[in-house]
Amino acid sequence: MSWMRKYVWHNAGLKAISLAAAILLWMAVAREPIAEVAVNVPIEFVNMPENLEISSQTIPQAQVRVRGPARVVRDVSQAGVHAVIDLTGARPGPRTFELGPARIQAPRDVQVMQVIPTRIQFELDTRATRQVEVRPRVVGKFASGIQIARVTADPAVVTIVGPESRVNAVEAATTDPVDATGVVGRQTFTSHVYVTDPLVRVLHTEPIHVTVITEKTQ
Repeated sequence: MSWMRKYVWHNAGLKAISLAAAILLWMAVAREPIAEVAVNVPIEFVNMPENLEISSQTIPQAQVRVRGPARVVRDVSQAGVHAVIDLTGARPGPRTFELGPARIQAPRDVQVMQVIPTRIQFELDTRATRQVEVRPRVVGKFASGIQIARVTADPAVVTIVGPESRVNAVEAATTDPVDATGVVGRQTFTSHVYVTDPLVRVLHTEPIHVTVITEKTQ
């Protein structure tokens, strides 16, 4: 009887209220409607080898259909659901990966029903660096009898990095347009450099100094 009073009947009222609240909560959850929504999510690549880069210009998103309690599904977003592709041991070349529910990370109470597309293919290439010349882009109008004699860039070359096949295809880096309207003699402008391939990056981040030299026409 001492044990019963100590462990069973002690605070019996509070225990009864807690039990009733738990039962009511369970009943509310059990009656909650099940909902299904589609979420467009980015594809996350993990464990990318240090010497590789993705050489495909566009990587599609995945549409994930999830099902679960309406209150949970209603708040599902890209932050809570995303596709993960593990690139451990990947090698250069075209690669295909299945996008099944096993590759989708989602909240605990949410069930992944479908993933579209069911597979994804993209190209991997070896990372390469290379130096290319800087070609200044000069625009503007000049006085009658004045023409551009020479244009120089400092630095004259920059280092680019990216997928090897794309790096090798780059002929030169280009500066933003330099407006040399009205220049007589010599004038130096500050500009920035870029390459047209979006998958190739310029490692040189300092401004480019473009010098425009004009002369009188013969």
